[in-house]
Amino acid sequence: MALMSDYRPPVDDLAFVLKHIANYDDIAALPGLEHADFDTVHGLLEEAGAFISEVVAPLNVASDKEGSQRQPDGSVKTPTGFKDAYRKYVDAGWGSLPFTETYGGGNFPWAVGLAIQEMLTSASMGFALCPLLTQGAIDAILAYGSEEQKQTYLPKMISGEWTGTMNLTEPHAGTDVGALTTKAVKRDDGTYSISGQKIFISYGEHDLAEQIVHLVLARTPDAPAGTKGISCFIVPKYHVNDDGSPGEKNGVKALSLEHKLGIHGSPTCVLEYDDATGYLIGEENMGMRIMFIMMNNARLSVGLQGVALAERAYQASVDYAVERIQGRAIGAQKDSPIIDFPDVRRMLMTQKATIAAMRRLMYLNAGHMDVSHFHPDEKVRERASEIVGLLTPICKGWGTDMGFELTSTALQVFGGMGYIEETGVAQHLRDVRITAIYEGTNGAQAADLVGRKLGVRNGSSVLEFLEQVGAVDAELEAAGDEFASIRSNFSAQFDALGKATKWMFLNGPGDPNAVLAGSSPYQRMWGLVLGGWLMARSALAARGTDRAEQEFVLAKFYAEQILPQASGLLGAVTAGADDLFALDAKQLGAAV
Repeated sequence: MALMSDYRPPVDDLAFVLKHIANYDDIAALPGLEHADFDTVHGLLEEAGAFISEVVAPLNVASDKEGSQRQPDGSVKTPTGFKDAYRKYVDAGWGSLPFTETYGGGNFPWAVGLAIQEMLTSASMGFALCPLLTQGAIDAILAYGSEEQKQTYLPKMISGEWTGTMNLTEPHAGTDVGALTTKAVKRDDGTYSISGQKIFISYGEHDLAEQIVHLVLARTPDAPAGTKGISCFIVPKYHVNDDGSPGEKNGVKALSLEHKLGIHGSPTCVLEYDDATGYLIGEENMGMRIMFIMMNNARLSVGLQGVALAERAYQASVDYAVERIQGRAIGAQKDSPIIDFPDVRRMLMTQKATIAAMRRLMYLNAGHMDVSHFHPDEKVRERASEIVGLLTPICKGWGTDMGFELTSTALQVFGGMGYIEETGVAQHLRDVRITAIYEGTNGAQAADLVGRKLGVRNGSSVLEFLEQVGAVDAELEAAGDEFASIRSNFSAQFDALGKATKWMFLNGPGDPNAVLAGSSPYQRMWGLVLGGWLMARSALAARGTDRAEQEFVLAKFYAEQILPQASGLLGAVTAGADDLFALDAKQLGAAV
C-alpha cells in the first residue's frame, strides 16, 4: 500500500476558477495584459504544474526530516535538493511572471502568479516561502523605493537571483509592531546605521541566492512613539558594488534558527543587526504604510497556503481511502475500501467542497487586485481596491482556519496511520498550523475587518458588496427547481450575515469591545457565506459543460451541509464582551 501520494496540480480547477470566478477574460483585456490571454495562461499553468510536481514536490518529505541547518560560521544550509531546485525555478522564470516588465518581469496578472504560488506551496511549503517573502519586499520597493533603489535591487529580485525578507517582529514586539526598538541612526553620507534584533525572519539567511535584501523596520532617534515613528530600510546582506555585484558583508548575521513545529525546510532566523548599513525607503516615519504594502499581498498568499496544504492533504486522504481495505460496507460481498463508508465520504466531500470554496474566494480577490492595478478608469480601480481591502482579512483568516481544520480531517481519514509520520499527512498538519499566526494573527484580521473595513465610506462600501453577492438569488431562481435547495440555503445564511453586519454597525461606535468580541465568528460567517455564493456561481457557470455534475454536486453539498454553520455563529457574533471579562485571571485558572 502506497502511503504517500504524489502531488497532482489541480490545473483544470485553477483554470475554471480563473475564467468563471476571477473573470479572467476581462482581466486579460486590460491595457498591458493583452499578451496574457486565457489559452496562453492555461498552457503556462500546465507547464508550471509539471515542473513543480517533478522538481519541487519530491523534496517535501526529506526536507522536513533534514531541515535547514545553521553552520559554525553563521551561514545556513538549506535541505538537500533545495539549491538545485531553486536554480531551476529561477532559470525557468516562474517567479518573475506577475511582476512588471520594466524590471524584467513577465507582466502577467497577479491571479496567474497566485496560481503558480498555490501549486508551489502544495508541493513544498518550506521551499515556497522563499519566493513568497521576496514578493513582499519587491512590492514595497516598487511602491516607495527611489529609482536608484529600484534599478539596483528589482531586476535581480524579480528574476529570483536575489531574495528578500520582511523584518518586523522583535522578541517583545509581535503584533504590536509599534513597540519595536531597532535603531536607525543617520550618517553623514545619507545612509543609516541599523542596530537591533529581529526574530521569526523566514529565509533571513540561506544558500539559495548570492544576495538577500532585508527590509527592516526601525526607529530613528527623534521619532514619535508607537507606530507613527517607524521607518523602513533596505539592508542588503552584502554591500552592492558599483557594477551591481555583491561586495563586502554588511553588519547582519543569523544568531540562530528557530526549532519549529513544522516547515522545517524553511530557515526561520533570529537576525542581529550591528551597525549595518541601511538605506531609507520613502521618508522617515513612513514605515507602517510601507509595511502594509509588504503584508497585504502576503496576507492573501498566506490564506492561499491554507488552500494549498488542505489540497495536498486531501489528495493523500482520498488516495488512502481508495486503497485502505477495512470492514464491509452495507450490501458489500467482501471487505471494502473505506471510501465506501458514509462517514469517510462525508469527510472527503467536506474537504473537496470547502477547498473549492476557499480557492474561489482567493482568486476572486486576486482578480480584483488586478483590476485595481491595471484598469484605466480610476473609479473602477478604487472600487476594486475597496473590495480587496474587505476580502483580504477574510481570505487570510477563513482560509487558514479552514486549512488547518481540513488538514486535520484528512488525517482523520487515515485513522491511526495518519498519526504516524511515515504516511506524510502529519507533516501537512504541522506545516499549515503557522498560517493562522503569521502575517497578522487571525484575531488581528478579524479586528481589521470590523474596525477598519466595515467603516469604509461610512459602511457604503460593504453594503454595496453585499448587494452584489445577494444578486445571485435571481440567477438561482431563474435556474429552476434543480437549484432550489442551493437557493433556499444560501438565502437563509445570507440573511444571517446581513443581521450580523447590521449589529456590527449599530454597536461598533458605542461598544468597540463588543464588536471585537464577536469579530472572529463574524469573520468566519463571511467566509462561509462568500464560499456558498461562489460555489453557487460555479454551478451556474458550469451548466452545459463537462464540469456540470461535479460543480452542481459540490455546490449543493456545500449549501446543505457546510453553509448552515453560518447562522449558528450569529449568537457568538452578537453576544458582546461581558461574559468574556466576567471571570478574573485567577478564576480562569492562571497561576497568579
